[in-house]
Amino acid sequence: MNKKPLIALKGISKTFGKVAANKDIDLDIYSGEIHALLGENGAGKSTLISIISGVYMPDGGTMEWNGEKVSFSSPKDAMKHGVGTIYQHFKLVEAMTARENILLGQKGSIFRNDKKVDKDIKTIIETYALDVELDKYVMDMSVGERQNLEILKVLYRGAKLLILDEPTTVFTPQETEKLFKIMRKMKEQGCALIFISHKMDEVMEICDKITILRKGETVKTLEKTDTNPKELTEAMVGRAVELSIKREVCTSKDKLLTVNNLVVLNEEKSEAVKSISFDIKAGEVFGIAGIAGSGQKELCEAIAGISNVKSGSIVFEGESLEGKNPREFVKRGISMSFIPEDRLGMGLVGSMDMVDNMLLKTYYAEKGFLINRKPVAEKAKAIKGTLDIKTPSIHYPIKYLSGGNIQKILLGRELSSNPKLLIMAYPVRGLDINTCFIIYNLINEAKAKGTAVLFVGEDLDVLMQLCDRIMVMCDGASSGIIKAEDATREKLGLMMVGADE
Repeated sequence: MNKKPLIALKGISKTFGKVAANKDIDLDIYSGEIHALLGENGAGKSTLISIISGVYMPDGGTMEWNGEKVSFSSPKDAMKHGVGTIYQHFKLVEAMTARENILLGQKGSIFRNDKKVDKDIKTIIETYALDVELDKYVMDMSVGERQNLEILKVLYRGAKLLILDEPTTVFTPQETEKLFKIMRKMKEQGCALIFISHKMDEVMEICDKITILRKGETVKTLEKTDTNPKELTEAMVGRAVELSIKREVCTSKDKLLTVNNLVVLNEEKSEAVKSISFDIKAGEVFGIAGIAGSGQKELCEAIAGISNVKSGSIVFEGESLEGKNPREFVKRGISMSFIPEDRLGMGLVGSMDMVDNMLLKTYYAEKGFLINRKPVAEKAKAIKGTLDIKTPSIHYPIKYLSGGNIQKILLGRELSSNPKLLIMAYPVRGLDINTCFIIYNLINEAKAKGTAVLFVGEDLDVLMQLCDRIMVMCDGASSGIIKAEDATREKLGLMMVGADE
C-alpha cells in the first residue's frame, strides 16, 4: 500500500444555514484499500462524499490528490481527476444499451473508433470480472447488472477512487457476494474504494479501514482487524447500544387479514401481483422478502386501499376491502396504518412541520370550521421525546431533517392511532443501525399489544430475527411462505430468484 494517500481531506467543513453538516473532518484514503464510512443518519456522510465527488464545494479545509492540492468545482471536474461515484439511485438511461450509457457525454463521438472503444471496454470487463452485455438495454437488466454497468461506466472514464453509496440495499445475498468479488478485484488492481453501508456484517466482511462520523465530526479511524460491530456502533451513537432483536412467539390463532388469489395491476396496467394468497394473525409479524420491484409495493398499496385490485379478495376482520379507499377505511372503523416506501411524497409533506403532518391523518374528522391544534401539538411533543426525534422544533419543516428522523415522525404518527394492522414497506431503508433497532423495538411493542404487522424488508437476517413467517415474492408471485426458524439466507436468496422449488 502506498504511504502517500490517493486523496487526503484536511479540516473539511460545510454548513447549510445554521446546520454544520461537516466540521473539521480529516480523512485519508489510500490506493488498494476499501475504506468504510459509518455514522448515524445526519452524521455528515452524504455531505462528505458530495464534497469528494464535486457536488459541493467545502466552506473550509483542503483536499489533496496524490499529494497535490485540488479543488473540485463540479462532478465532471472530480471525474477528470479520477473520482467515480455510484449512488443508491442509478444514473442510467433505461432506453439505451449498456454501450450507449458508457459512452454518453464522452467527447469525440463523431470520429470515434468503435472497434477500439469496444476493445477497451471489454478489457475492463475481463480485468474486473464484470458481468455486462454491451448490447443489452438497461430496462431489461436486473439490479445487479445495472450496478455492474455503473461500475464499468466510471472505470471506463478513468476512476481511480470509487465511492459506493449503500450499494447492496436491494441485493440478494448472491448479488452482494458478486459485488464483493468485483470490489476485491478492484482493490487488487490498485483502486481505492469508499464503501458506505448501514449493514455492519458487510462492513466487517469487505473493508480494510473504517472511519466513523458523528454529528458532522470524525470520531476515529480503525483497522477492521482491531475492532468489532459493538465498538463501532457505540462510537457511532456515543453510548452503549443493545443490538439484539427479541422475537416473542405469536400464539394467536385469530386471522386478522386474509388475502386470497390477489391480482393487482401496476401503472403500466400489467400484473404486478399475480394471484397471491396468505393470511396474518393478530400479534404476528409477517415478513415479505424479494428483489426490489417484485410486486411488494403494489401488494402493500392494494391492502391499504391505494391501488386498485383486478381480482381476488382482501378481507380484514370479516369485511372485504376491495374497492374501498383509505378515507372509507377510517369512516368504517377499519383500524389500519400504512408506512409507505416513499416517506416524503406518499407518507409525509416535506414543507409541513410535525404538527401539520400529524393533522393530515385526522383533519377531515374535525367538527366545525376551526381545527383544534393544541392536542395534536401535545402528541407531536410526546412522539418527539419518545422516539428521540432530532429537530429544532415541532414547528420546523421536516424536509430539512435526516431520513431517520423523518421516518420516526411517520412511524410515530401511524403508531399513535394504535392500529390493529400495521403495513410497513422498507421502514428501515437507509437508516443507521441505532434508528433501525429503535424501529424493531417499536414493532415488537406493537406486536405485544396484538397488532398484526406486515413487514416488507431487505435485510434477510432482520427478517429471520423479527418475523414469525416470511413470504418470498419473485416477479409478482409468491415463491412460498416459510417459518422464520426454518429460513436461511441461502434458501431465501434462492427463493427470491425463483430457483427454489
